[in-house]
Amino acid sequence: MDNDSLKFTMVIPTYWSRESSIGWMEGDDIYDHPTPLDVEGTLARTLKSIDILKDKDFNLIVIAISTSKDIERLVEDKVKTILRECSCDIETYFFAPSHQSNLKSSIIEKGKKDYSSLLSLHGYSNIRNMCIFLPHVLGSDVAILIDDDEIFEDPHYIKKVRDFIGKNIDGEMIYGITGHVINPDGNYKVKKKFQPWMKYWPKNEKMNETFDNIVRKQPRLKKASLALGGNMVIHKNLFSTVPFDPNITRGEDTDFLINARMLGFNFFSDNKLTIKHLPPQKSHPSWMRIREDIYRFIYERAKITGQKEMNGIIRVDSTDLEPYPGYFLGEDLEEKIEDACKLLSEEYLSKGDIHGSNEVLRNITIAKLDAVPNFDPFIKFCILQKKWKGLMDFIEKGSCKSNMPKIITRME
Repeated sequence: MDNDSLKFTMVIPTYWSRESSIGWMEGDDIYDHPTPLDVEGTLARTLKSIDILKDKDFNLIVIAISTSKDIERLVEDKVKTILRECSCDIETYFFAPSHQSNLKSSIIEKGKKDYSSLLSLHGYSNIRNMCIFLPHVLGSDVAILIDDDEIFEDPHYIKKVRDFIGKNIDGEMIYGITGHVINPDGNYKVKKKFQPWMKYWPKNEKMNETFDNIVRKQPRLKKASLALGGNMVIHKNLFSTVPFDPNITRGEDTDFLINARMLGFNFFSDNKLTIKHLPPQKSHPSWMRIREDIYRFIYERAKITGQKEMNGIIRVDSTDLEPYPGYFLGEDLEEKIEDACKLLSEEYLSKGDIHGSNEVLRNITIAKLDAVPNFDPFIKFCILQKKWKGLMDFIEKGSCKSNMPKIITRME
């Protein structure tokens, strides 16, 4: 199919939580910065910024996610109101938990109950899977993944998306592209004040080294080692074959890149594809951010080291992912964790924070025990991938078309 005739769908997941006076409650899903129901939030700002785009030849899907089942209806009403108030000259669709229930029922009615377990609005990876599943339901060739705390500042963003996706560039088909984000200060780098423990856990340094390689060096399109879920372009040939892995709780975007590589799809960074990132302030303590990284990196390393010779699988090594995340996927990961956590523990103690000190030391034990998966991540992903391909082939045959109005709402 000619690139100019491809059908594009932009997908924006938007995260909502209980009112500010209530806050997070035990059992609620955890996301970086969901918007409390009593706050205006960032979604309207993102939607309004679409007006700047010169090329509006795409569909838009907004997915409403709530941190708790008991506020799902309130979240659905809130997001619908925002969509009506910010209507733009683009064919817009809305998807919420009520649609998910209808979707699962439709699939079960067709005798494919096993596939219904792949569709969930809980957890980043499952939500990303919905971001590539719904464009497939609409018959799209390309999914553009955007976050609700971003704004478009480049009028030619869509034109730049069209420059490469689905094309043969230097003998390789381009099915996965990631851009980068511009921070509020106008810079693309991660800016956090250096602390001594970061000497052993140089995550920001390695990410910035990777971003420098992407942004400052030519050519414009380069093979990527990391991907940003808020600025991803995925062709149907890729998203109908490779799913996001629900067993990883953070970093699902770069993990998707690894999954894609194992199945023969390279991801590419486009240093001209930019979007402005304006996130609310994060308040998570350092020990918690390290803990999230520990679970993520140990899982990814286990998936990589557990690769087996199988038909259609291309071996990926941690060195292929340097400088980031490859630096954190080697045999010395536990040593890095221990050195960083011990030093950070001393910093907490110097400030009289005994709780912080204890929690960061607990990370060392977590890395050796709890974070180590009790199953084979590679084999489990291979099983997931075959199931995902079956689901996408099932949808390709138009099996749910008759129930489309119940599955997803077109905004008028």
